[in-house]
Amino acid sequence: MAKPIELTDANFDQEVLNSDKPVLVDFWAVWCGPCKMIAPTIEELANEYEGKIKVAKLDVDHNQNVAIRYGIRSIPTLLIFKDGKVVDQLIGAVPKSHIVERLSKVA
Repeated sequence: MAKPIELTDANFDQEVLNSDKPVLVDFWAVWCGPCKMIAPTIEELANEYEGKIKVAKLDVDHNQNVAIRYGIRSIPTLLIFKDGKVVDQLIGAVPKSHIVERLSKVA
């Protein structure tokens, strides 16, 4: 079973900006209730899109540089990257169907 990639300030550019595949990044924190609600969906997407889209998580408490760089003000925030650029954004614990719809544009 595929798992989301754990991102850090150190590996973000390599895993996301230099990726040859689109990347869904979940900006989250341990204390965030809606982040816990969306976590199982992120796990499912990592499995369903294995080989097509990278699915990754970034803990904003431990990796503030990347969160600041992308102006993350509320979590969960999902950013979709393609060719090193943000192409879409979802904020809050949105339904899986919304995420899938957005991913279908880049997959």
